[in-house]
Amino acid sequence: MKQELVHDWMTSPVIRITPETTLPEAHQLMSENNVRRLPVVDENDRLVGIVTRGDVRGAEPSQATSLSVWELNYLLSNLYVDEIMTKSPITIQEEATIGEAARLMLEYRISGLPVVNRFGQLAGIITESDIFRMVVRHAWSEAEAVA
Repeated sequence: MKQELVHDWMTSPVIRITPETTLPEAHQLMSENNVRRLPVVDENDRLVGIVTRGDVRGAEPSQATSLSVWELNYLLSNLYVDEIMTKSPITIQEEATIGEAARLMLEYRISGLPVVNRFGQLAGIITESDIFRMVVRHAWSEAEAVA
């Protein structure tokens, strides 16, 4: 299991956004596609940041705000992802092992890593769910081999 490679288990292609994406657009993409993080790429598909569902929630106004719906919508439509994204996120190469990916996630207390190719371009994303899927498949394979 330790020699499994990231590129064999990562999600690809991955939904990506640009720094010019608005907060409502990012929120809508996350909701429609049931994802918790969106890599942010430049015009050359190089990773420049990542936005999580928590980042989006943290940037949205509190329910206790005194602003009207129209004022809120105006403010949110003028908030761009580059203002709330984590710049230069921790990444992993697609040729790395799953063990390396798991170590990085534990070390930095993150649940997903953007995967980049040797040119620094976004190749996919690996999450703790992907690693868990791999572990379960290996356990099933071993159980079937014993039976």
